[in-house]
Amino acid sequence: MTDHVDRVMAQWAEQAPDLDASPMAVVGRIKRLAQIIEGELRATYKNHSLDVAAFDVLATLRRSPPPHRLTPAELMRTSMVTSGAITQRLDRLEGRGLITRTRREHDARSFDVALTDDGRALVDEALLDNVATQNRLLAGLTRAQRDRMAKDLRGLLESLGDI
Repeated sequence: MTDHVDRVMAQWAEQAPDLDASPMAVVGRIKRLAQIIEGELRATYKNHSLDVAAFDVLATLRRSPPPHRLTPAELMRTSMVTSGAITQRLDRLEGRGLITRTRREHDARSFDVALTDDGRALVDEALLDNVATQNRLLAGLTRAQRDRMAKDLRGLLESLGDI
């Protein structure tokens, strides 16, 4: 059975036989997987009236130790977005009653962001669906294949400086 990437590889082999296009087999499949996975996760989040950005903030807060509170700078480092993007996300989530922002006691220039009870309930519900979606997407792999793929991908990311 051939896939889209196989067909692209065959075209390159025919049109540029001296080109070693073998990296395209890996990168092309990673890109296609990313598109499929992102689409499925977006649909999962939408079922909870969330988008990727909102889920990212809520999940980051949820996985932090109780009382599930971080500064915007800590959120920014964890989610790797700009401070302006964090501010926009926080404004929307606070407007929905999913987070609170409270001035820090020892630094009036900064504040803590925390989940509300509604925010925690929503992210817990969305998280269960998120994991179910990921399990469904990986159902074609055995546990050993998943573990090997995770290890291989970690190695690739490390080799690119993503540690």
